[in-house]
Amino acid sequence: MKVLPFLGLTALLFATTLVKAQSDNSATTTSGIRFGVKGGVNFATVTGKDFDTPDSRTSFHAGVLAEFPLTEMISLQAEALYSGQGFKSDITGTDGSKVEYQLDYINVPVLVKVFLTTGLSLEVGPQFSFKVNEEIDTDPSDNPGDIDLNAAKDYDFGVAGGVTFRTQGGFFATGRYTYGLTDIIENADVKNSVFQLGVGFLF
Repeated sequence: MKVLPFLGLTALLFATTLVKAQSDNSATTTSGIRFGVKGGVNFATVTGKDFDTPDSRTSFHAGVLAEFPLTEMISLQAEALYSGQGFKSDITGTDGSKVEYQLDYINVPVLVKVFLTTGLSLEVGPQFSFKVNEEIDTDPSDNPGDIDLNAAKDYDFGVAGGVTFRTQGGFFATGRYTYGLTDIIENADVKNSVFQLGVGFLF
């Protein structure tokens, strides 16, 4: 895991947005910066001319976020998430299920949120990702069967977009799609494609 680039980028993003968010305005009924936690399910695969889109790998994402109100209708949201990605192959593993290519990241999306009405927002922005795990799992239902790899690049860059509904109490549900713009394998047209459903809470 590229700890220093991740921490440096996160610190830079937070410092920049803190400067821009020095206002008492808020996109909700409260004012100031709000921090939160979130988690949910991933449906991940890959796309590209050099790779026929395989079945999706079902995994999870979890992490923290900070929301910086800019106006009454617009906020900036930065997140740091562990995200299980990759895909399922057509090969059957030792447990009878399909072998998985597991490609896991720390994702750092930076999203502009536009509130259409109280609690309902659309969000879009870039996502920076740092690889933390890459392996073939021949037995996805159990711990044995892992084969470590180092074929994919250590980073990924993509675009994320989605919709979120949040209650006045701070609970929220969100749906998001992220499309990778970086070829994750050198000299091959193959990119990440992830659909996420999640829930969380803003303090």
